[in-house]
Amino acid sequence: MTAKFTAALTSAQHKITSHAETRLAGHDSLHVAMRYAIVGGKMLRGFLVLESARLHGVSKDAALEAALAIECVHAYSLVHDDLPCMDDDDLRRGQPTLHRKWDEAMAVLAGDSLQTFGFELLANPDMGPNALMLIQGLAKSAGKDGMVSGQMLDIAAETASTPLTLDEITRLQARKTGCLIEWSATAGAVLAGADPAPLRQYATALGLAFQIADDILDIEGDAEKVGKAVRKDVDAGKATFVSLLGLQAAKQRAHDLCDAACAALAPYGAQAESLKEAARFVIARES
Repeated sequence: MTAKFTAALTSAQHKITSHAETRLAGHDSLHVAMRYAIVGGKMLRGFLVLESARLHGVSKDAALEAALAIECVHAYSLVHDDLPCMDDDDLRRGQPTLHRKWDEAMAVLAGDSLQTFGFELLANPDMGPNALMLIQGLAKSAGKDGMVSGQMLDIAAETASTPLTLDEITRLQARKTGCLIEWSATAGAVLAGADPAPLRQYATALGLAFQIADDILDIEGDAEKVGKAVRKDVDAGKATFVSLLGLQAAKQRAHDLCDAACAALAPYGAQAESLKEAARFVIARES
């Protein structure tokens, strides 16, 4: 990562964290748990929203609401994904998962609240005339044809009689991971009423590169740096991009996708450099 990108990502994290603490300022256990779930992550999706909004001249207030909205929805998905009935994880972002910090009931309720609060943020009248399209897009990306569908396919794959093929894994991850990344990268264009096609092409490549990098981290990553258990997929005999392609081919595929993501940003010229750096970050990260 370049110093400029590191500064941009850190700035986005601070802005979103501060906004979360303001918008979720309650002191009861539910608010505390919701803030716990949001704070401490990479906030890459929120960063993509802010950068997409900047490229299209969207107001900073609207951009920040949308950035927090996607971080809320993403955090809800992680809280529920960590539950014993799903992936049954004890660590997330180097901290106890929410159901370990509190209990399963609190994890379900905090996740539900984060999801609905994300849509509440987008329904703010200050979001402008294209807010409804943005809300509809998030509902599709997060729901039965998007992230939740991908999670269902992932769970089904764990007990399938035969491992998934490369095409099946690609389709699964396009829903589980790629949909929210695509929504994030195109949010600014949607709010501005601009053509989201270049950013959608960028996000498609970025989302797949992100998942391949995750599969590589599961093999090579250090649990302390990653912030969660590693080598779970290998131990479970689960088909991944690494198991199907091989480690070196998977790394090359991630680099090729990074190049494709950067090439898609050509219409924006030098203004999109931070988004290019984000693609490079995705395949070089250690967590």
